[in-house]
Amino acid sequence: MKLNEMKHVDGATHSGKRKGRGTSSGNGKTAGRGQKGQKSRSGGNVRPGFEGGQTPLFKRLPKRGFTNFSQKVYATINVSDLAGYPENTMVNPELLLRDGLVKNVVTGIKILGNGSLNVKLTVQAHKFTATAKSIIEAAGGQIEVI
Repeated sequence: MKLNEMKHVDGATHSGKRKGRGTSSGNGKTAGRGQKGQKSRSGGNVRPGFEGGQTPLFKRLPKRGFTNFSQKVYATINVSDLAGYPENTMVNPELLLRDGLVKNVVTGIKILGNGSLNVKLTVQAHKFTATAKSIIEAAGGQIEVI
């Protein structure tokens, strides 16, 4: 089969409704928009959450909590997750992102001391816990704070 010989399976495609093409079409005259009002006019529609002038639900609900705009969000990873790397590897944020161990880096990466490590690695990260520091150095590795 070649690309120019390919075609849709019967029933896979659907022709759109031809609106405003006479009364016998079932969508003539007002084209399924009804008689009058904002939604019948061109460009006339209401934004999501609009309740016809009534105070919308999101404004009627009480405000709760506080959002700290200056908070720092670190992507965390355990020392045990680094054990899969070969000896003398330079583990940095780019490598962790590429390998999928970290999804996204907002502020930085923090290495936590959960698990064990028996491979000598050079680890570059933004923060380390005291336990993680001691585990990496005990395995003969180095830490570098970025």
